Amino acid sequence: MSAAPGRPTQARTAVPLIGFGQVRHTRLRPRRNAFAYATYFLLLPMRQLAAQAGTLAVNRPGAISFWDTDHGDGRGPDQGGALAWLDELLRHEGITDATGDIWLQCYPRVLGHTFKPVSFWYCHHADGALRAIVAEVNNTFGERHCYLLDQPRYGAELLARKAFHVSPFCAVAGGYRFRFLRAQHDGRERIVARVDVDDDDGPLIQTSLSGRLEPATAASLRHALWGYPAMTVMVVARIHWQALKLWCKRVRFHPKPSPPEHFLTR
Repeated sequence: MSAAPGRPTQARTAVPLIGFGQVRHTRLRPRRNAFAYATYFLLLPMRQLAAQAGTLAVNRPGAISFWDTDHGDGRGPDQGGALAWLDELLRHEGITDATGDIWLQCYPRVLGHTFKPVSFWYCHHADGALRAIVAEVNNTFGERHCYLLDQPRYGAELLARKAFHVSPFCAVAGGYRFRFLRAQHDGRERIVARVDVDDDDGPLIQTSLSGRLEPATAASLRHALWGYPAMTVMVVARIHWQALKLWCKRVRFHPKPSPPEHFLTR
């Protein structure tokens, strides 16, 4: 797979996309623990979503749906929705030139249930070049924190200090290494988001979410629902199953700290 530094290899369509692929997770120390699950996710053109939603349920009940209130500060469409929150966040951080496409990679609600371990906002200049990425992280305690990655490039490694509690088997210390790819592979467009965790002793956890992209049509949404029933419920169940395995392996347990004072880490 190859990717241009800062923009995809072809012009992007403005219709919602769905990605079918895998989530992978490998813990390296002090006990190795690895898993890979088939999954799917949405990739949504947020500036055009209201006009181009098509068969995807947006801010209304549906077997597979997207709701603005599941992101950002929880504001609904009557307040501009999650896109208005993101634009305000960028302006507050001095980023005023992300006026092009905004694509949101996230898990949907499935049969009314949602849990989104991490969502990625890809923010572009008016000319299509990548300007910023916001990683929006949720934990199982109902807390949310965002990491702003300034001046990113597809294929390049991006660093952020870890500031938010995600797993009781990891201390809130060390940092993240992010790497994103979006490119053509075997005639189809694929996207990869990789997030690795380092502590003072080096690499600790390696994770990735990858998938092949296609338009979110009635047929592809049916395939997602039938092929991956109760997908978001299974995300939560698998998180707790992996936690049980780590506990059985006697990996150190860290009590939950208070959430960070600031909602955003830059």
